[in-house]
Amino acid sequence: MTETAPTAPTAHAAATSGGFGERLSAAIRAHGPLCVGIDPHSYLLADWGLTDDAAGALELGLRVVEAAAGRAGIVKPQVAFFERFGSAGYAALERVLAAARAAGLVVIADVKRGDVGTSVEAYGQAWLTPGAPLEADAMTISAFQGVGSLAAPIRLAAESGKGLFVLAATSNPEAAVIQRSRDADSGRSVARAIIDDVTKQNAAIGETIGPIGVVLGATLDLSTFGIDLTSPVEPALPVLAPGFGHQGARYENAAEIYGELARMLVVSESRSILSAGPSGLTDTIASRAAEVRSALV
Repeated sequence: MTETAPTAPTAHAAATSGGFGERLSAAIRAHGPLCVGIDPHSYLLADWGLTDDAAGALELGLRVVEAAAGRAGIVKPQVAFFERFGSAGYAALERVLAAARAAGLVVIADVKRGDVGTSVEAYGQAWLTPGAPLEADAMTISAFQGVGSLAAPIRLAAESGKGLFVLAATSNPEAAVIQRSRDADSGRSVARAIIDDVTKQNAAIGETIGPIGVVLGATLDLSTFGIDLTSPVEPALPVLAPGFGHQGARYENAAEIYGELARMLVVSESRSILSAGPSGLTDTIASRAAEVRSALV
C-alpha cells in the first residue's frame, strides 16, 4: 500500500483555504454528497484478510482513502474502531486522517465528544486545530449539556475554518425518548431546539453555509421529532445523515426524508460499502457516489 506523505497545514493556510461550509459544498458539487465511512469492524478486517489490530485498521483505512479519492468527496473515520487498539490505534488513525486530507477529501472525525468548559475545549483542540496530530475538517459532537456548552469548539471551528456536526436526532431507538421530549415553555423538542440553537450560532458566524451542522438519522420520521422540513434554513445547514445502506434508508427517498434540509445533505454509508471487500471497493464507491448524486444533486 503506497501512502502519500501529507504536509501538515499551517494555521494561516487553514484560515485562507475557505471555511468548512465552502469546502463541503465544493466537495458535494464535485463528487456528490456521498460520505464513505471508515469503520474497521473486526468482522470486516477478517473478511478483508487483515489482522484485527492497529495494523489491520491502518491498512483498511488507507485502502478506503485510496479508493475514495477522486470518486467521493467526503470520508468519515469512526474513531472507536481505532481507539480500541490503544496508542497503536491512534497512531494508525493519525496516518489515515493525514492521508485523507492530503488526498483532498473532506474528513469528518466521528468522535461524538461532549463536555463543558476546558474539557470540551480540549476535545475541539484535539480534532480541529490546524496541524494537530488528529486534525480533521470536522468532528461529531454531543450537546447533551446544551449547545451553549459547545461555545469553545464552535469558536475554534469558526476561527480555523473547521466544522462541527451536533447530534440532534439519532437513529438508535433508545434516544427517541430524550430527543423527542418537549420543553414545557416553548413546546420545542430537544432535537428541534438543537437545530434552532445551531442555526443561531451559524447566523452569528456569518457565512453563507454554516460551519456548524447537525446529525439527523435517515431511518427516522423527523416530523415526530418536531423538526420543520418545509422551511429553508439560513444560513444553509449541513446535515450529516447516517442510516443509508446497511441500516436500510434508500438514496431515492433522501429528498423526501429531509425536505428543505436536504440542501446540504451528507449521505453517510459505511458497512454496505466496505463489505464489497478490497477488490470491489473502488467500483462500489464509484457506483454509490453516482447513485447518490443522481438522487440529490
